[in-house]
Amino acid sequence: MTDHLPVHPTWQPVLEPVAEKIHQLGDFLRAEQRSGRGFLPAGHDVLKAFHYPFDDVKVLIVGQDPYPTPGHAMGLSFSTQPGVRPLPKSLINIFKELSDDLGVPQPQDGDLRPWSQQGVALFNRVLSVQPRKAASHRGRGWEDVTECAIRALAQRGTPFVAILWGRDAQNTQAFLGDTPCLCSPHPSPLSAHRGFFGSRPFSSANRILMQQGAEPIDWRLP
Repeated sequence: MTDHLPVHPTWQPVLEPVAEKIHQLGDFLRAEQRSGRGFLPAGHDVLKAFHYPFDDVKVLIVGQDPYPTPGHAMGLSFSTQPGVRPLPKSLINIFKELSDDLGVPQPQDGDLRPWSQQGVALFNRVLSVQPRKAASHRGRGWEDVTECAIRALAQRGTPFVAILWGRDAQNTQAFLGDTPCLCSPHPSPLSAHRGFFGSRPFSSANRILMQQGAEPIDWRLP
Protein backbone atom coordinates (compact mmCIF):
# COMPACT_ATOMS: atom_id res chain seq x y z
CA MET A 1 0.00 0.00 0.00
CA THR A 2 2.64 2.54 1.03
CA ASP A 3 4.65 1.77 -2.10
CA HIS A 4 2.36 4.26 -3.81
CA LEU A 5 3.01 7.11 -1.39
CA PRO A 6 5.37 9.90 -2.52
CA VAL A 7 7.66 9.60 0.52
CA HIS A 8 11.27 8.63 1.13
CA PRO A 9 11.65 4.82 1.09
CA THR A 10 12.65 4.78 4.77
CA TRP A 11 9.23 6.24 5.68
CA GLN A 12 7.28 3.57 3.78
CA PRO A 13 7.16 0.92 6.56
CA VAL A 14 6.73 3.60 9.22
CA LEU A 15 3.57 4.93 7.59
CA GLU A 16 2.14 1.51 6.74
CA PRO A 17 -0.37 1.62 9.66
CA VAL A 18 -1.88 4.86 8.30
CA ALA A 19 -1.44 4.21 4.57
CA GLU A 20 -5.17 3.75 3.99
CA LYS A 21 -5.86 6.98 5.88
CA ILE A 22 -3.36 8.84 3.66
CA HIS A 23 -5.05 7.49 0.52
CA GLN A 24 -8.44 8.60 1.89
CA LEU A 25 -7.03 12.06 2.53
CA GLY A 26 -5.74 12.12 -1.03
CA ASP A 27 -9.28 11.41 -2.23
CA PHE A 28 -10.55 14.23 -0.01
CA LEU A 29 -8.02 16.69 -1.46
CA ARG A 30 -8.87 15.72 -5.03
CA ALA A 31 -12.54 16.33 -4.23
CA GLU A 32 -11.65 19.73 -2.77
CA GLN A 33 -9.83 20.56 -5.99
CA ARG A 34 -12.79 19.48 -8.15
CA SER A 35 -15.17 21.55 -6.02
CA GLY A 36 -13.17 24.71 -6.66
CA ARG A 37 -12.21 25.15 -3.00
CA GLY A 38 -8.68 23.90 -3.64
CA PHE A 39 -6.05 23.20 -1.01
CA LEU A 40 -2.55 24.15 0.08
CA PRO A 41 0.27 23.31 -0.30
CA ALA A 42 0.49 22.01 -3.87
CA GLY A 43 -0.26 18.31 -4.14
CA HIS A 44 3.35 17.24 -4.62
CA ASP A 45 4.31 19.15 -1.44
CA VAL A 46 1.64 17.82 0.95
CA LEU A 47 3.92 15.00 2.17
CA LYS A 48 7.19 16.93 1.80
CA ALA A 49 8.05 16.45 5.49
CA PHE A 50 8.44 12.74 4.63
CA HIS A 51 10.76 13.33 1.65
CA TYR A 52 13.81 13.22 3.95
CA PRO A 53 15.21 10.00 5.48
CA PHE A 54 13.45 8.73 8.61
CA ASP A 55 16.75 7.49 10.03
CA ASP A 56 18.42 10.92 9.74
CA VAL A 57 15.92 12.84 11.90
CA LYS A 58 17.55 14.36 15.00
CA VAL A 59 15.24 17.28 15.74
CA LEU A 60 11.46 17.60 15.49
CA ILE A 61 9.72 20.98 15.20
CA VAL A 62 5.92 20.72 15.26
CA GLY A 63 3.63 23.29 13.68
CA GLN A 64 -0.16 23.50 13.44
CA ASP A 65 -1.24 23.55 9.80
CA PRO A 66 0.11 25.03 6.55
CA TYR A 67 0.11 28.76 5.89
CA PRO A 68 -3.31 29.54 4.33
CA THR A 69 -1.93 32.38 2.19
CA PRO A 70 -1.54 31.17 -1.43
CA GLY A 71 2.11 30.95 -2.44
CA HIS A 72 3.44 30.56 1.12
CA ALA A 73 3.01 26.93 2.18
CA MET A 74 5.46 24.34 0.85
CA GLY A 75 4.93 21.29 3.04
CA LEU A 76 7.37 21.95 5.90
CA SER A 77 6.17 23.56 9.13
CA PHE A 78 6.92 27.29 9.37
CA SER A 79 8.84 27.22 6.05
CA THR A 80 7.81 29.27 3.02
CA GLN A 81 8.49 28.97 -0.67
CA PRO A 82 11.80 30.64 -1.60
CA GLY A 83 11.50 34.36 -2.21
CA VAL A 84 8.23 34.98 -0.34
CA ARG A 85 7.84 38.61 0.76
CA PRO A 86 6.81 39.69 3.28
CA LEU A 87 7.65 36.74 5.50
CA PRO A 88 4.90 35.41 7.80
CA LYS A 89 5.03 37.12 11.19
CA SER A 90 5.62 33.88 13.11
CA LEU A 91 8.62 33.10 10.94
CA ILE A 92 10.03 36.60 11.41
CA ASN A 93 9.86 35.98 15.17
CA ILE A 94 11.56 32.59 14.79
CA PHE A 95 14.36 34.29 12.86
CA LYS A 96 14.68 37.01 15.52
CA GLU A 97 15.08 34.36 18.21
CA LEU A 98 17.55 32.43 16.01
CA SER A 99 19.68 35.55 15.64
CA ASP A 100 19.53 36.43 19.34
CA ASP A 101 20.17 32.82 20.42
CA LEU A 102 23.14 32.06 18.19
CA GLY A 103 24.48 35.50 17.31
CA VAL A 104 24.00 34.86 13.59
CA PRO A 105 22.50 37.20 10.99
CA GLN A 106 18.72 37.17 10.80
CA PRO A 107 17.76 35.14 7.69
CA GLN A 108 16.11 36.96 4.82
CA ASP A 109 14.50 33.97 3.12
CA GLY A 110 11.85 31.71 4.62
CA ASP A 111 12.90 28.47 2.93
CA LEU A 112 13.82 26.08 5.77
CA ARG A 113 14.90 23.14 3.61
CA PRO A 114 18.54 23.49 4.74
CA TRP A 115 17.32 22.47 8.20
CA SER A 116 15.44 19.45 6.81
CA GLN A 117 18.54 18.37 4.90
CA GLN A 118 20.39 18.12 8.24
CA GLY A 119 17.76 16.00 9.98
CA VAL A 120 15.29 18.57 11.29
CA ALA A 121 11.77 17.19 10.77
CA LEU A 122 9.39 20.11 10.18
CA PHE A 123 5.96 18.59 10.78
CA ASN A 124 2.60 20.28 10.82
CA ARG A 125 -0.02 18.34 12.78
CA VAL A 126 -2.38 18.87 9.83
CA LEU A 127 -0.77 18.69 6.37
CA SER A 128 -3.27 20.60 4.24
CA VAL A 129 -5.56 23.62 4.45
CA GLN A 130 -8.17 25.40 2.35
CA PRO A 131 -6.72 28.63 0.93
CA ARG A 132 -7.36 31.62 3.20
CA LYS A 133 -9.13 29.45 5.82
CA ALA A 134 -6.73 28.54 8.62
CA ALA A 135 -7.40 25.25 10.42
CA SER A 136 -10.03 24.27 7.83
CA HIS A 137 -8.71 20.69 7.47
CA ARG A 138 -8.37 19.90 11.16
CA GLY A 139 -10.18 16.75 12.22
CA ARG A 140 -10.00 15.20 8.73
CA GLY A 141 -7.46 12.54 9.71
CA TRP A 142 -4.05 14.13 9.31
CA GLU A 143 -3.64 14.07 13.08
CA ASP A 144 -3.57 10.25 12.97
CA VAL A 145 -0.85 10.32 10.31
CA THR A 146 1.43 12.73 12.16
CA GLU A 147 0.85 10.94 15.47
CA CYS A 148 2.03 7.70 13.84
CA ALA A 149 5.14 9.43 12.47
CA ILE A 150 6.02 11.18 15.74
CA ARG A 151 5.59 8.01 17.80
CA ALA A 152 7.89 6.13 15.41
CA LEU A 153 10.58 8.82 15.62
CA ALA A 154 10.50 8.72 19.42
CA GLN A 155 10.82 4.93 19.55
CA ARG A 156 14.05 4.65 17.54
CA GLY A 157 16.45 5.03 20.47
CA THR A 158 18.74 7.36 18.51
CA PRO A 159 19.74 10.97 19.34
CA PHE A 160 16.56 13.04 19.17
CA VAL A 161 15.08 16.24 20.64
CA ALA A 162 11.70 17.90 20.08
CA ILE A 163 11.03 21.65 19.89
CA LEU A 164 7.39 22.33 20.72
CA TRP A 165 6.03 25.86 20.29
CA GLY A 166 2.52 26.47 21.59
CA ARG A 167 -0.20 24.29 23.05
CA ASP A 168 -1.04 22.37 19.88
CA ALA A 169 2.56 21.28 19.45
CA GLN A 170 2.95 20.50 23.15
CA ASN A 171 0.00 18.11 22.97
CA THR A 172 2.31 15.79 20.99
CA GLN A 173 4.39 15.19 24.13
CA ALA A 174 1.99 12.32 24.79
CA PHE A 175 3.52 10.54 21.76
CA LEU A 176 7.15 11.38 22.50
CA GLY A 177 7.90 9.09 25.44
CA ASP A 178 11.10 10.18 27.19
CA THR A 179 12.30 12.34 24.28
CA PRO A 180 13.75 15.64 25.59
CA CYS A 181 11.25 18.39 24.75
CA LEU A 182 11.97 22.12 24.56
CA CYS A 183 8.63 23.86 25.16
CA SER A 184 7.72 27.53 24.90
CA PRO A 185 4.83 29.69 23.73
CA HIS A 186 4.16 29.88 19.99
CA PRO A 187 6.19 32.40 17.94
CA SER A 188 2.98 34.08 16.77
CA PRO A 189 2.86 37.84 17.48
CA LEU A 190 0.00 37.03 19.88
CA SER A 191 2.21 34.95 22.17
CA ALA A 192 5.91 35.40 21.30
CA HIS A 193 6.46 37.94 24.09
CA ARG A 194 5.08 35.51 26.69
CA GLY A 195 8.21 33.38 26.67
CA PHE A 196 9.10 32.44 23.12
CA PHE A 197 11.62 35.27 22.90
CA GLY A 198 14.57 34.36 25.06
CA SER A 199 13.80 30.62 25.10
CA ARG A 200 16.98 29.82 23.08
CA PRO A 201 15.64 26.64 21.45
CA PHE A 202 18.37 26.35 18.83
CA SER A 203 21.37 26.36 21.15
CA SER A 204 19.45 24.21 23.64
CA ALA A 205 18.67 21.59 20.99
CA ASN A 206 22.30 21.48 19.92
CA ARG A 207 23.47 21.08 23.50
CA ILE A 208 21.14 18.11 23.98
CA LEU A 209 22.22 16.53 20.68
CA MET A 210 25.88 16.79 21.66
CA GLN A 211 25.10 15.28 25.07
CA GLN A 212 23.50 12.39 23.17
CA GLY A 213 26.61 11.98 21.04
CA ALA A 214 25.24 13.53 17.83
CA GLU A 215 26.52 16.34 15.64
CA PRO A 216 24.79 19.68 16.22
CA ILE A 217 22.59 21.35 13.61
CA ASP A 218 23.99 24.30 11.67
CA TRP A 219 20.94 26.54 12.04
CA ARG A 220 22.33 29.38 9.91
CA LEU A 221 20.28 30.27 6.83
CA PRO A 222 20.85 32.65 3.91
